[in-house]
Parts: sequence; C-alpha cells; structure tokens
Amino acid sequence: MNIDALAREISAGKPVRSLQMSDDHWPEMDCTGISFADSVFERVQFSNAVFEDARFANCRFVSCRFSHGQLSGARFESCSFADEDGNRCSFAFSDLQRAAFSACDLSLASFDRTELFAIEMHDCNLTGARFTKVDFSRALSRKQIETRAHFHACKMDLVELSEVKLPGCSLSGNRLREADLSGADLTDADLTDCDLFQAILDGAKLAGADLTGAEVSGLNLTTLADFAGLKISDDQMFRLLDAMGVSVRTREL
Repeated sequence: MNIDALAREISAGKPVRSLQMSDDHWPEMDCTGISFADSVFERVQFSNAVFEDARFANCRFVSCRFSHGQLSGARFESCSFADEDGNRCSFAFSDLQRAAFSACDLSLASFDRTELFAIEMHDCNLTGARFTKVDFSRALSRKQIETRAHFHACKMDLVELSEVKLPGCSLSGNRLREADLSGADLTDADLTDCDLFQAILDGAKLAGADLTGAEVSGLNLTTLADFAGLKISDDQMFRLLDAMGVSVRTREL
C-alpha cells in the first residue's frame, strides 16, 4: 500500500490491515482512533505522529522510534517491539497517558522523558526496559498532584526504574528480579505477589507499601529510605530479619 492509498483509508476512518512499512518516516496525518492489525513497521521514525485512541493488534515494530508522539489512550494488544537481534524501540518526549499494552513484547524498550500517567501494562515482557525521567503523574492544581500507573503480571527482570515516582500505584504480580528500583518512591504501592529477588532497592521509599506474598529474599530494610508501615505476612518476617543479619531463634514451649 502506497502512502496516498494509506492516507485515503485513514482519512475515511477505515481499519488498516497487513501494512508493511520499512526505512521510512511516518507521514504527517491524524490517525486518531484508527485501528491497525497484522502490520509490520521496520526502522520507521514516528516523529510527531498522532495516534490518540488508536488501536494496534498483532503488529510488529522493529527498531522504531516514537519521538514527540501523541499516543494518549492508544491500545496495543499482542504487539512486539523487539526482534531476535535485540534491537529495541524507543519512546522519547511522547505522550502515552492512559495508553494500554496487553500481552506485548517490550523487552529492551526505552521510555525517555515520556508522560505515562495512568498507563496500563498487563502480561507484558519488559525485560531490560529503561524508564528514564518519565512522569507517571499529572497536576490537578498548583498544590495537588495525582499519580497513577498499573503494571500487572509483567516480566520486568533487569528493568531500569531508578528514581521513578510511583506512590500508591499498582505493581502486583510482576517479576522484578534484579530490577533497579534504587531511589524509587513506592510509598503505599501495591507490590503484592511480586518477585523482588535481588532487586536493587537502595534508597527506595516503601512506607505503607504492601509486599504481602512477595519474594523478598535478600531485601535489606536498612538500605531503604523509609519503610514505616510496610505490610508483610508473618512468614516473610523471618526472611527480612535474616537479610538484616538478625538471627531469629524460636523458643520451645
């Protein structure tokens, strides 16, 4: 499909299927609410692209870059943003507020200075993904800021989330082995059933966070910036004390 034919279909609001595009720049056109399915984009530059409330199903993005893109409310289902050679896609200075990714492969993806308020990721592969200077918040007024994000049942081993602010957000059921969460603000966050084995949490804030059912072996509370009101179950208590060098002896009755 050539660009003119593509533009006609998009302007008519028709779903776009089986589009093949490589080594090109996405044309300047408003793709708000358009549906894409079974399409492949290789080394495409999506600069200033407008995909608000667009739908992508079973699409592949190989070495693509979204720069200053408008993707608020976009939905990605069963899409791949990685390839066998480890090439990654990147989102830079883009708007992904209220966007949703379901069963997507985002391994090694880069999110740089991107707005991620109310983003949702379910059952995604985010291994090695990097979140640099991203923002999960929005200002309701000069003094009131709302933070919202939902990551559920995602593979997030080796993910880079240092210094991120995710207070009160839902991160339940994720695998975060060796993830870098140093300096992160996870105050009152839902971390139930997460796998935090060897995760880096130096200087992180976990006050009021819920770690019930999480794998916490090796988590040293003394390296945290705050853990007042941290919620755990009794069987986790012994593992946390052991990581702090405390030997717990049970008394025989």
